Amino acid sequence: MNTAGYNALLPNEVVTALKTQQASLAVAESCSGGLICALLTQVPGASDVLYGGVVAYSEAAKVQLAQVPHRLLKQFGMVSTQVAEKMAQGIRAATSVTWGLSVTGLAGPSGGTAELPVGTVFVGIASESDTHVKRFLFHGNREQVRRHTAFTALTLLHKSITACAT
Repeated sequence: MNTAGYNALLPNEVVTALKTQQASLAVAESCSGGLICALLTQVPGASDVLYGGVVAYSEAAKVQLAQVPHRLLKQFGMVSTQVAEKMAQGIRAATSVTWGLSVTGLAGPSGGTAELPVGTVFVGIASESDTHVKRFLFHGNREQVRRHTAFTALTLLHKSITACAT
């Protein structure tokens, strides 16, 4: 996988941090389409800490696999802070892992609006004690947005894991 412009060691660093903390991870991906799990599973020994992941691309998948309440999807839309939060919490609860990671967004080239332009992505991270979501606006074509999403999500996760160590 071409990692030009990205920290190619980041997936290794995430797996190492999870191992050091004796922690586990499950991922609920939408706009990244499984890229986060693909990056992590390239790391030897990732199976020690990665429970797995789901590509919750459709509304139904977000409800059934990531445990997002249907009412939240109707109220806030599939690309929102609230949905990213519930996806991270839902995948964590469904798998009984230490960390839940979620991404939802608009990779393009169509589907954007003035409020949510193409490239808008929400990254959610859930632990036992906290859940936080960050909003991003990435630029580029569909593949570039997906790659920005995956590497940004892994960066935020790594920071969260290492912050818990201190």
